[in-house]
This record gives sequence, C-alpha cells and structure tokens, in this order.
Amino acid sequence: MSLELLEKLESRVHNALETMELTQLELEEEKLRTVELEQERDALKQENQALQQQLLAWNDKLRSLLGKLPERG
Repeated sequence: MSLELLEKLESRVHNALETMELTQLELEEEKLRTVELEQERDALKQENQALQQQLLAWNDKLRSLLGKLPERG
C-alpha cells in the first residue's frame, strides 16, 4: 500500500471514531432526556389522579346538596 492510501485510511478511521464518539454522546443525552420525561410523566399522572379525586369529591358534594333541595312537581 502506498503512503497516500494509508493516510486516507487513517483519516477515514479518525472520522469514523469521531462520529462514533459524537453518536455515543448524543445517545447519553437522549437517555437522560428519557429519564427526565419519564419523571415528568409520572408527576403528571399523580397530579391527574389527585385532580380526578377532587372532581369526584366535588361531584359527591354537589349531589348531596342537590339531594337536600325540595323537589318541585
């Protein structure tokens, strides 16, 4: 192999390694983002459950109050 071919090969290997390193960094960032999104999702689920419980409590109170009103007929 000529020196020129070896230099081209070395350059390509270097570029491939740089690409792999950048891809690895991007993958790590995406993993962190996934964890953050999962935590946010879990928090929103808990908030949603609390709001649903509040809604049920308000509905029960409203039914109770409406039940105390005299019926008109």
